[in-house]
Amino acid sequence: MSIQQNLKHIKETLPENVTLVAVSKTKPVSDLQEAYDAGQRIFGENKIQEMAEKHELLPKDIEWHMIGHVQRNKVKYMASFVNLIHGVENEKLLNEINKQAKKHDRIIDCLLQIKIADEESKFGMHEAEAIEILKSDAFSELAHVNIVGIMGMATFTENESQIKSEFTQLKTTFNTLKVLHTNPAQFKTISMGMSGDYQLAIGCGSTMVRIGSSIFGVRNY
Repeated sequence: MSIQQNLKHIKETLPENVTLVAVSKTKPVSDLQEAYDAGQRIFGENKIQEMAEKHELLPKDIEWHMIGHVQRNKVKYMASFVNLIHGVENEKLLNEINKQAKKHDRIIDCLLQIKIADEESKFGMHEAEAIEILKSDAFSELAHVNIVGIMGMATFTENESQIKSEFTQLKTTFNTLKVLHTNPAQFKTISMGMSGDYQLAIGCGSTMVRIGSSIFGVRNY
């Protein structure tokens, strides 16, 4: 099927309250343009430089989501345009995003990345660290970041019950943190679920899914 047909098929399976992030990492601009022409406006990239290059070439009403691991020294390259940063894994990174956003007189939406998988390769903070950040005086002084929810990545496994358990854990963490947020109404995003498990994630409470290969096909690395 074409990118347009893939998008149509996936959108038909999504409830109204679930946002689709088309994960376009490693894909050529022509593929993103095809998805754009089919009505997609939210794209997710995992490398800041690649996202910045695509941002220059594509229509300016696209919402860019940074979904990969973020190095603090590269935040400056996306601070002028990024819409949502999914992978905020510690307070130092949050401070850097705030600093760079201030230079552009922007407020950047962020998700706290919570570690729910057993794998060492997965990034993220534990629930206790997220609680500490939201309750700290230092956080309340960050005027240029807006924590709008959390993100998590399940273990890469065929064991569906384990994945479901990890997704349920993330939803529980979301509920805990929402109560602590200074503006609970803004804290509404749970970014979990990818091509292979997004329907399971939605069943566990996801409000944002990150889908790449089911839209664009297998990646070429």
